[in-house]
Amino acid sequence: MIMPNLWPILIAFVLFFVGVPVAFSMIIASLIYFTFWCDGVTLFNMISALFEQSSSFTMMAVPFFILAGSVMGYGGVSESLMDFCGMLTSKFTGGLGATNCLLSTFMGGLSGSSCADAAFEARMLCPEMVKRGYPLGYSAALTATTSCITPIIPPGIALIIYATAASCSIGDMFLAGYIPGIIMCVALLAVNYFIAKTRGYQPAVKEKVTAKQFMKQLGSSIWALLMPIGIVMGMRVGIFTPTECAAICVLYSLFCGVFIYRRLKLEHIKKIVVESVHSTASVLLILSAASMFSRYMLWENIPQIGTNLLIKIAPNGTVFILIVLVFMLIMGMFLDTAAALVILPPLLIPVAKTLGVDVIHLGLVMVLMDTLGGVTPPFGVMMFSVMGVTKVKMSEYMKDGWPLILTLLIVCAFVAVCPVDMILLNLFR
Repeated sequence: MIMPNLWPILIAFVLFFVGVPVAFSMIIASLIYFTFWCDGVTLFNMISALFEQSSSFTMMAVPFFILAGSVMGYGGVSESLMDFCGMLTSKFTGGLGATNCLLSTFMGGLSGSSCADAAFEARMLCPEMVKRGYPLGYSAALTATTSCITPIIPPGIALIIYATAASCSIGDMFLAGYIPGIIMCVALLAVNYFIAKTRGYQPAVKEKVTAKQFMKQLGSSIWALLMPIGIVMGMRVGIFTPTECAAICVLYSLFCGVFIYRRLKLEHIKKIVVESVHSTASVLLILSAASMFSRYMLWENIPQIGTNLLIKIAPNGTVFILIVLVFMLIMGMFLDTAAALVILPPLLIPVAKTLGVDVIHLGLVMVLMDTLGGVTPPFGVMMFSVMGVTKVKMSEYMKDGWPLILTLLIVCAFVAVCPVDMILLNLFR
């Protein structure tokens, strides 16, 4: 077996650890490889590969979903959902923490972005939790870990990226995400209740919510609650494609912001567009860089070599999925989710098919673990996002956050070994 050229991987990691952004680390390493080590491939062709991944019709869904999330944030939909979640949990012990868990679950149907959810909740909920006696470290850790639910609930952007890289159905990925997302929410609710009970965190309010108040708040929030259901069902019955669905979500969010909640103003448009462009550019740059880096890996036949090695190590599908579980957790601690979900599927999918592991199940485990790695030191993206907003120290974050991270790790291991994510998918197939 010919040993592949691993210098570009080493170069990319060195650049990353000295502070170069991950996208530029991959681009520089790829350009060096195709300039000095690769014969028969023009540099122009490789540069054009930067644009192929981001210019596909399917990937147009990403900027539309990001735009829809921004419109809903400024249009009052997110705040309406937060009020609804707060009303449901206000009388329970650890009510504000429970609000955090529920809001992330519902936010998955709006923004689809874990970082957007983490930043929003860190600004809106963490200060209120601290006022109610929750430690800052616990508030930040709960906000970060609950945001792991967001990319699993449709329209999770990570699910779209994996489905595009793996050439599988986005609708199937969306449908597979519901049950694991709900299990994660219930598990975090239980741990939050136990911690709140042990530490004596009081309910947010003591007054009983009347049926009239409940129905009023439900009526206000129903527009947002119905959106993820409409997204999945619309794609399952073939009414529209994922990209068309994303465009419809933008129109729907504009309608809600202007006519239902009446908070979306003309002066918000510039902010919405700028924020959406920044978020989209960040995601698509990483996707393009990862696509270029994957060309290097294909040229060196690394996926085939890795496939043969994994088949020798993993005697069956269960062992293979556990290896993926650990590997993706480590990758998530260092790499952005988008990069990992573009580079790794060509390496892992052939092994999964050989060992009888469903490609949809593999993708969900990859998204789960990569997202969990994002809330874990040393370089978790969501962890630093929340720490940047709350100004909490990493020592405080980990002191209060380890039970929450451990809980999600157990849930992810359960989902990996017992593929509950396939239940809904098998019902609709």
